[in-house]
Amino acid sequence: MSERRRGLGRGLGALIPAAPTGEKTASSAPGGVSTSPAAVPVLTAERGVAAAKVATLPPVSHETEEPSPNGAVEAPPAPVGAHFAELPLDFITPNPRQPREVFDEDALAELVTSIKEVGLLQPVVVRQLGPARYELIMGERRWRACREAGLEAIPAIVRATEDEKLLLDALLENLHRAQLNPLEEAAAYDQLLKDFNCTHDQLADRIGRSRPQVSNTLRLLKLSPAVQRRVAAGVLSAGHARALLSVEDSEEQDRLAHRIVAEGLSVRAVEEIVTLMGSRPQAAPRSKGPRAGARLSPALSDLATRLSDRFETRVKVDLGQKKGKITVEFASMEDLERILGSLAPGEGPVLQKSLLDDDSEDTDA
Repeated sequence: MSERRRGLGRGLGALIPAAPTGEKTASSAPGGVSTSPAAVPVLTAERGVAAAKVATLPPVSHETEEPSPNGAVEAPPAPVGAHFAELPLDFITPNPRQPREVFDEDALAELVTSIKEVGLLQPVVVRQLGPARYELIMGERRWRACREAGLEAIPAIVRATEDEKLLLDALLENLHRAQLNPLEEAAAYDQLLKDFNCTHDQLADRIGRSRPQVSNTLRLLKLSPAVQRRVAAGVLSAGHARALLSVEDSEEQDRLAHRIVAEGLSVRAVEEIVTLMGSRPQAAPRSKGPRAGARLSPALSDLATRLSDRFETRVKVDLGQKKGKITVEFASMEDLERILGSLAPGEGPVLQKSLLDDDSEDTDA
């Protein structure tokens, strides 16, 4: 009988090499970590799994390699970067800077059941801290589920990752899986800004987000603690939270958040309520001047939205009894120069020259 035909694709093992063994015979690394190609995966025998393919890859044949001038066949270079290993669960600790803090219990229970039935379909990603010590980079939910499923070891991809990139890698994985709530995402952005000492524009480029999206997410950290807890629990959406940011008083924020939950208010309804709250008559004596915070017409609100999208920053349009104003916010001098490039081309270089002149005058003084 002819050999069974293999399916298309070579599995994850085609991309991730096993760790170098140094000998033709399989050997075990110190501490009980199996890294040889013949390592038995922590998977059920009934179902083929990507991680199992990595662990059972055949050795590379050197029959067709060109011999060296002295007649000996040169050994292939040792694999550099990530490699596959089967690690005891107790050797792995969670990432203390994991941006994800809330794990859905129902989804975790489903994953535990799946692992018991068919095994782990995707290895976790770790970095080595020392002998028999590893730290998770990606896959904490899978690691937790394997522990609850009663497994003793887990298939893992071991790779070198620097401390400053640890949070970034974990953040990107969760963003791509859409598994972070808005507050976790905002806290991770804030930590990355501090770690990399970068601007909102630079952070947006690194994580593949737009600058307004990064800035608007970071603004959620200005909400009152009670409202933040509702957002983290998924009771309030990010849209509701952004609408509440226009309410400066924290107690008013809390009361309106309670109304949103109790009455099931839409984001549009909350925005209208916030606008009405801003146009309330104050206790101060009436003035014949312009009324600050007067309710805007839908046309002006739409204009503010379009301008915000065009300039990629927050734009406010305020209308009084006789006159109004447009406010354009900017996060830094670089951000201001970018906005001027769209609003008033040619003014950016003039501003930069004036700033340099001011700096030189201060130095001379």
